[in-house]
Amino acid sequence: MNRIFAVIGMCGSGKSEVVKFFVEKGFKKVYFGDVVINELKNRNLEINENNEKTVREDLRNKFGMGVTALKSLETIKQYVNSGFDVVIESLYSWDEFKIIQNEFGSIFKLVNVYTTKKLRYERLSKRKIRPLTAEEAVSRDISEIENLDKGGPIAFADYQIINDSGIENTKKQVEVIIEKN
Repeated sequence: MNRIFAVIGMCGSGKSEVVKFFVEKGFKKVYFGDVVINELKNRNLEINENNEKTVREDLRNKFGMGVTALKSLETIKQYVNSGFDVVIESLYSWDEFKIIQNEFGSIFKLVNVYTTKKLRYERLSKRKIRPLTAEEAVSRDISEIENLDKGGPIAFADYQIINDSGIENTKKQVEVIIEKN
């Protein structure tokens, strides 16, 4: 039976690293953020925090909070129908969760990656792609909580990874989750 995991958490918690571990284990990756990035490219806008926020919120205002899940459903279905396990990166809203849950039922699980705010902000300031200042990180957190409905999926997670004690410990936590399913 196929498995679908959505790796969720606040910005800078280590979601992308956790997703990489799933991919190393043979999972096919579906990145909901590609919906926003592709729209930025379609609008000929620079990829940066302000433009991403504007486009992300604009898409959700026009098409609903589940827009990225809706626009990614076909890709997920293709992978599942081809016999692959799937890992979803950047599921944010409760509506996105409900769309995937309604489509795939019990094979779909949420994995929350948790890291303290202080450590997340340190990581965000040092990342190579789209680094954020402390002010930008706070702004993004507030926007994701207030405007993107991110708290629901985090609170409803099936699994919790504490990502504050090194990469090997995080990999072990992912392996335990995969083995349980």
